[in-house]
Amino acid sequence: MRGRHATEALPEGVRFSLTAPKARGVELVLEGPRVGEGYPMTPVDGGRFTAFVPGLRPGARYRYRVDGGPLRPDPVSRSQPEGPHGPSEVIDPNGFDWKHAARPVALEGAVVYELHVGTFTPEGTFLAAAAELPRLAALGITLVELMPVGDFSGDFGWGYDGVGMFAPYRHYGRPDDLRTLVDTAHGHGLGVVLDVVYNHFGPDGNYVRDFYDAFFSTKATAWGECIDFDGPSSAFTRDFFCANAAYWIREFRMDGLRLDATQDIHDSSKVHIVGDIVRAAREAAGGRAIVVLAENEPQDPRFVRAIDEGGLGCDALWNDDFQHAAHAAATGRHEAYFGDTRGTAQELVSAVKWGFLFQGQYYHWKKGPRGGPALDLSASRFVTYLQNHDQVANSTSGRRLHALTSPGRHRALRLLHLLAPGTPMLFQGEEYDAPQPFLYFADHEEELAGKVAAGRHEFLTLFPSARDPRVRGVIARPGDRGTFLRCKLDPRDRAGEPRIGALELTRDLLALRRADPVFAAQASARIHGAVLGDEAFVLRFFGEDRFDDRLVIVNLGRDLDRMPTSEPLLAPSPLGRWELVISSEDPRYGGGGTPPFDGDGEAVPVVAGHSAIVLAPHARPRRG
Repeated sequence: MRGRHATEALPEGVRFSLTAPKARGVELVLEGPRVGEGYPMTPVDGGRFTAFVPGLRPGARYRYRVDGGPLRPDPVSRSQPEGPHGPSEVIDPNGFDWKHAARPVALEGAVVYELHVGTFTPEGTFLAAAAELPRLAALGITLVELMPVGDFSGDFGWGYDGVGMFAPYRHYGRPDDLRTLVDTAHGHGLGVVLDVVYNHFGPDGNYVRDFYDAFFSTKATAWGECIDFDGPSSAFTRDFFCANAAYWIREFRMDGLRLDATQDIHDSSKVHIVGDIVRAAREAAGGRAIVVLAENEPQDPRFVRAIDEGGLGCDALWNDDFQHAAHAAATGRHEAYFGDTRGTAQELVSAVKWGFLFQGQYYHWKKGPRGGPALDLSASRFVTYLQNHDQVANSTSGRRLHALTSPGRHRALRLLHLLAPGTPMLFQGEEYDAPQPFLYFADHEEELAGKVAAGRHEFLTLFPSARDPRVRGVIARPGDRGTFLRCKLDPRDRAGEPRIGALELTRDLLALRRADPVFAAQASARIHGAVLGDEAFVLRFFGEDRFDDRLVIVNLGRDLDRMPTSEPLLAPSPLGRWELVISSEDPRYGGGGTPPFDGDGEAVPVVAGHSAIVLAPHARPRRG
């Protein structure tokens, strides 16, 4: 299947190709104007079947009948206009008029923006999202990460229950609408990364068993049956997912992939399937550099080590440790999986300096060690965030971080996040503190919807506060359309207070990150940190010029009016006293102001409670 189209539109007709190892015979059945017209397919090598229909054009709809059974959609369909239970549609991927070349992308200097197409705009479509991309580019975003778009059942959902792995979700738009989104992004200097789910299929509309035996293993994931990547008949399964990775890169010119929940991609083969998927994606890109990100709950650094060094070749891992520490610092709460972090000043210093906090230590939540040695990994290998779709929704209310803490603390943590040397990621609307929650929503038929709602309630009871019967009574039902609609962003919110201040702070921090030579030097960043109080710390960023350092002082507690001047990291540069570069308490950002200071008379200024400041040397005039 790799490199082979399932259907190929030719000038004289359409050639169909289907791989169905378990089938003895397959019939192609057309729908629409030629409804019911059947074509026995010719078996060829490797369990493949082919058929050619002269005069057929793109837009034609079809299904397959395996061994006289029910009609089924193409398992590698490029379009399912009537949903996963309906017929497949012939698509010509070469008919799109690309206007912008895809350029190489890299993680050094990248700023990621995660969005869910269905709630990012009121319209919830690819084209509506494309219209917002100039704004994101102007903000300082470089990579847009789309939550999964593979077709799934129902009128709304997160996309992680996809069953049409090659077909863009019909309610978001046509396949060419997704190409328009990517092309528009490229026109504004943005890259597009697609979140893909290779650890399970959704429960509704999954017909792969009608075509392939031994596709699933006896193992289980948290969401359904595990994919069989290492069994005796797994060669086709491996090729299926490698082909899917290549497909999004080749036919949609995606600039990378984000691999969901890789801890549930089980493979004991000599070459792990993730390594093969990464290799297939890079081959599909030709000479163009792309990025592959991975989510891995245990935070196994093997995923970002080179394949020839025993790794799996991904570029970066999501860093939950940073988020957990920041969340605990912001809210004071560390329930459930937040329980192994306390949000201390030392944790935040260590997360900035070293990426993962847990690199093999015992992790009480999992009752075993977490992670592995990662002290040698460069900062860009760690994707950091204060919010993402999971971390916002994994609560009873789906409220965003700014609604769970004080405005000052939130601004201070935003400054830390966006100037830290990792690869920062924002979640849709975070740049202006969007008031909408982000909840778990999934549209299923009644029986399955009830099971999903029960499972969601069971998960939330891991948080002791959610066991309060008064709280449980207001948990949003995933299957209610209102739950979905509550999460839709409203662009009018960006124009009001206090959203303008939050947006200005985000824009200024990203501009500083990009333009300041010390903060921009992500690859060579040398940082030391020290705790200044129970909730305060300093980070000193060392510039290439030893006289050009930066100080980031974060105070999440009370005013720091007596700095520990014995701390050597607070010493001024040999050629200059410190001066203020930016403060999270600037009134333009909604803050209460920053106490002035005499840089000649004081080592550093008073640092107000719930604030963060950046200092740079101010060169003294030469004397004599």
